[in-house]
Amino acid sequence: MKYVSTRGQAPALGFEETMLSGLARDGGLYVPETIPQMSHADIRALHGLPYEEVAYRVMRPFVGDAFDDATFMRLIENAYASFGHAARAPLVQLAPGHFLAELFHGPTLAFKDFAMQLIGQMFEEALKRRGDRVTIVGATSGDTGSAAIEAFRGLDAVDVFILYPHGRVSEVQRRQMTTPTEANVHAIALDGHFDDCQARLKDMFNHFEFRDAVRLAGVNSINWGRVLAQVVYFFTSAVALGAPDRRVSFTVPTGNFGDIFAGYIAKRMGLPIDKLVVATNQNDILHRCLSTGDYLTDSVAPSISPSMDIQVSSNFERALFDAYGRDGAAIAQLMDELKAGGFHVSQGALEKLREDFTSGRASEVETLAMITRAHATMGELLCPHSAIGVHVAERHLDPAVPMVTLATAHPAKFPDAVEQASGLRPPLPERMADLFDRPERVTRAANDLTELETLIKERIAL
Repeated sequence: MKYVSTRGQAPALGFEETMLSGLARDGGLYVPETIPQMSHADIRALHGLPYEEVAYRVMRPFVGDAFDDATFMRLIENAYASFGHAARAPLVQLAPGHFLAELFHGPTLAFKDFAMQLIGQMFEEALKRRGDRVTIVGATSGDTGSAAIEAFRGLDAVDVFILYPHGRVSEVQRRQMTTPTEANVHAIALDGHFDDCQARLKDMFNHFEFRDAVRLAGVNSINWGRVLAQVVYFFTSAVALGAPDRRVSFTVPTGNFGDIFAGYIAKRMGLPIDKLVVATNQNDILHRCLSTGDYLTDSVAPSISPSMDIQVSSNFERALFDAYGRDGAAIAQLMDELKAGGFHVSQGALEKLREDFTSGRASEVETLAMITRAHATMGELLCPHSAIGVHVAERHLDPAVPMVTLATAHPAKFPDAVEQASGLRPPLPERMADLFDRPERVTRAANDLTELETLIKERIAL
């Protein structure tokens, strides 16, 4: 299995190199050269299997010879051992034909744990075998950072630096990043918004002298390993509802486009997905693009769903790559235009995107109303991101096709918004009950590449 860059100018790599590299050296994102297929018989055979076994069967063809069978299974089992629910990604029925996939039972209470816990296991195994050490730098709008820190804290072969937008994450999200005591963990509060954090991260990857000196690795959703791990729960959810003998639709609260792109990969593998619905908040650039063809950036408006306060959705590049017939030069041109403020998707490519994706948005008022109504009529307390998903999903329901909305975070990660809407302040799980009593350790930094690179070099004593 080889992986190629969406911009066509980087060498094809195997799975391990792709995972450890993160971003291609031409600035593009790695995607599989070909998509492995699962027959209806293969999918039907997943019925009743533990989550870990499904994960092994779905992901194994993508991994190639990076890990032998027994090692890969061990890494998967280790990754999900700390989850708080035996089903890992249980389904809850909200209404006739509408289901919620609870993806918040991992150690940091967010869907990012599914990918990050496995990435942590795979990194440690690969680096130990190589005798290498790497510097992981990540940008987060809230959940990726805490999940990365949880996965890599205390590991001998890794230093972890997480950039988050100062004052633009929830207090629980911030404290999950700033309270770990391990010396290899570094939380950096950047003056700016998430797109600034993401831009500086990409700048570091494109500064090859720095990248090579610190052995830079990335675990943002730009890392193919992250996307791959998220493919699995599309299969477990669909199979529980009758796939492959029944089509299933999914609505995904979407910021950086990684989670819903995982659904697209599941569909390409042969899972009978009917609709993939992109659910956005008021920062609705993806909804606007799928509606009009114009991907034009605007200012980011802070919201009660901060993990979706994004204008540059990096993984959308992967979808565009397929929509443009895997023309790397065309994608490179679009990304150059994006630096100047945006681009227009060609009519042919837009039609290809619309074959797989549809979209909707929820305002702040609609999000709060959905939290209120879901608690009163569905018995479910939703975080604001999940509430956006449910709100948009209700506008795309088909009586003949079950709809699964992905619940991306535990409501306790966003207690202020949930309490405002429901009157209830959701408590943290017992294992995290002292989170607000733990001392914080954080560095405030300017939105400046040189300052950030200097800080990282000093921390790892280069």
